[in-house]
Amino acid sequence: MSVSAPTSLASRGPATLMDGTALARRTVEETAARAAEITRRTGVTPCLATVLVGADPASVTYVKMKRNRCAKAGIRSRHVELPASTTTAELVAAITALSEDPDVHGILLQHPVGPHIDERAAFEAITPEKDVDGVTMASFAAMGFGLPGFVSCTPGGIMRLLDAYEVGLSGRRAVVVGRSAILGKPAGLLLLGRDATVTYCHSRTTELSSVIREADILVAAVGKPNFIKGEDIKPGAVVIDAGYNPGNVGDVDFASAAERASLITPVPGGVGPMTIAVLLAQTVEAAERRLGL
Repeated sequence: MSVSAPTSLASRGPATLMDGTALARRTVEETAARAAEITRRTGVTPCLATVLVGADPASVTYVKMKRNRCAKAGIRSRHVELPASTTTAELVAAITALSEDPDVHGILLQHPVGPHIDERAAFEAITPEKDVDGVTMASFAAMGFGLPGFVSCTPGGIMRLLDAYEVGLSGRRAVVVGRSAILGKPAGLLLLGRDATVTYCHSRTTELSSVIREADILVAAVGKPNFIKGEDIKPGAVVIDAGYNPGNVGDVDFASAAERASLITPVPGGVGPMTIAVLLAQTVEAAERRLGL
């Protein structure tokens, strides 16, 4: 799904915007067609179960948005809403029940779930075949070993953006700033699996600017607004800003970075829309696998 000519490090800003909104729209359209074909052939509608603990306003909004996108993609959604007082054991029991339900093809646990809950235990209650958000240890291992499985959605969306803009990865220097288990770490694994040379950094990396300046592909996922400045961007680099901070601000100082990069994702409208698109695509893929299609 090419949307641009291949990028070259010989080129430099002003950068071309990587339109995640448009790519996500096409991805969801393709996903809807696959979901319709599943229903036509089997009578089964792919189903995504969402689990929400408590009533955090942001989480409620995210879950509602994901359910609305499910409807547009022809995916049935089942919502499990639990009180904020829910214990780890109760949450694990609810997720285990969904894992064992043959009518559910994908499970999404909206996080955070509250400091009193063992979030990792809750994630691990999701059977790998339904881990369409790519949050279990089994999914992480599959990404690391290049085995069949589901990728973490935001890193998966990043890879689709890079492919859509025909960004060559083999032999290129990729720097990932951030080390979370569902974003920074898996993003690096996926890039490594495509023969990029990957360096992980974070907010405590010494001489961080000098490392960033060597990046042909930069993935910013540190969770600090405008943390990376344009002066540290290698001319012609591809900049993926996976940060989202209050006020629609990313982790990269967009204006200055766009003057040096060849390609850059905006915030919003870059990585964010692709996260949900990958979630839906993987839900349909889970249904296809379960039904033997």
